[in-house]
Amino acid sequence: MQFNTWLLLLVTTLGISLTPGPNALLVLTHGAMHGSRRTLSTIAGGLAGFVAMIALCLFGIAALVQASVHGLTALKWIGGAYLIWLGAGLWRAPPMQVSAPIDSRSARPAVLFRQGLFSALANPKALLLFSAFLPQFIDPHRSLLTQFVVVTATYLAAEFVVEYLIAATADRVRPWLGRMGRRFNRVCGGLFVAVGALLPLR
Repeated sequence: MQFNTWLLLLVTTLGISLTPGPNALLVLTHGAMHGSRRTLSTIAGGLAGFVAMIALCLFGIAALVQASVHGLTALKWIGGAYLIWLGAGLWRAPPMQVSAPIDSRSARPAVLFRQGLFSALANPKALLLFSAFLPQFIDPHRSLLTQFVVVTATYLAAEFVVEYLIAATADRVRPWLGRMGRRFNRVCGGLFVAVGALLPLR
């Protein structure tokens, strides 16, 4: 993967990681309830779920590439259209609401890990998102295994940093989302629309 393409991948993954979703909400809640150190287990579970989803999507993309290189081009345009649709929906979405934290110190790491894992795996939108997002950065003439490692490592690093910052600042972020959540959604939605419109043209 060329360095310029990787930089674009990094910026896009950061935008996806910042987008409100079930895992971000869970990490925010656990950060407020249990603190950032305990919430590392929640984050690890979510990342494990995302690895499985990325592998599943890239396996399907690899099969498509073997069948037809033109199929990958079509998938890029379909994926771009989906990202635009997702961005438009996020633009109109209400701000994310989080209830006041509960004082609890009894959550075990295995329980938090399992909750993070199930939150990622049970979100069908994440599977659709990866299916739309990943083809934009796949070069059918290069090793898909190498590209899988690069894409997955980049996404996991971005997701970890964003989610840990959310957990560490949960008490401050929670009331901020109530005030600025709609504007934040519009910024993220606009990013998705821009990505969906520009990436298939590369």
